[in-house]
Amino acid sequence: MPRTRARRAAGALAALLVLPLAACGGTGDSDGGGSGGRLTVMAASSLTDAFRTLGAAYEKEHPGTELKFSFAGSQQLAAQVEQGAPADVLVTADERTMDAVEADTGTPEVIARNRLVIVTGEGNPEHVTSLKDLAGGKLKVVLAAPAVPVGNYSAKALSAAHLTVRPVSEEPNVRAVLSKVALGEADAGLVYATDAASAPGKVDAVAVPDAQNQIASYLAATLDESGAPEAARSFVAWLKSAEARKILRNAGFQQP
Repeated sequence: MPRTRARRAAGALAALLVLPLAACGGTGDSDGGGSGGRLTVMAASSLTDAFRTLGAAYEKEHPGTELKFSFAGSQQLAAQVEQGAPADVLVTADERTMDAVEADTGTPEVIARNRLVIVTGEGNPEHVTSLKDLAGGKLKVVLAAPAVPVGNYSAKALSAAHLTVRPVSEEPNVRAVLSKVALGEADAGLVYATDAASAPGKVDAVAVPDAQNQIASYLAATLDESGAPEAARSFVAWLKSAEARKILRNAGFQQP
């Protein structure tokens, strides 16, 4: 048995206990192997809304194929892959995380890019205008943990601006950062532009200048290339199609 398959088999039971699955139209169990036209796609949490739309479009184009998604921080997904989570495709929000599981994947493809924005409460009550406002301790700032792609990008942006920010909490994914600000539990945070756009009427977005920004790259790859079902390879290839790029662009993502 190949090393990757053996490791997956050993960890499959444990992984099933931590892998939340959400089908395009609901929830359900997955065989994780792509048989019967069913594919399990593990994707970064910042892709949640866009991939639900992408999934519906793909299923319409490919009758008989059912996509089931598991959304979480990229680092959490990578850990699940290493534990043997039964899945067919992995999509991360950075190259570093994908590289960490390269022994388990096919060749990654960059499918989209994103950028950072400062997110505040609706109406920007603290009048945040720049990264500098996040430093100094006057605001309750929430960031993603450094191991999370958006947390790593945030740390790089703040370091490049020679700023020190002491967050009130470090969250496991970008949607958790967004939620803290939207609920008023923090004054500001750093998220992707697409996440800020997903919460109209709940948060305001403050642009980060290009010179201070970090560009996130999203990579998609099949899991266990030697044994990946053809449907998994087809889905990864489709993510670079004109229709998929249009959906991602409409969701606010930049072209690869």
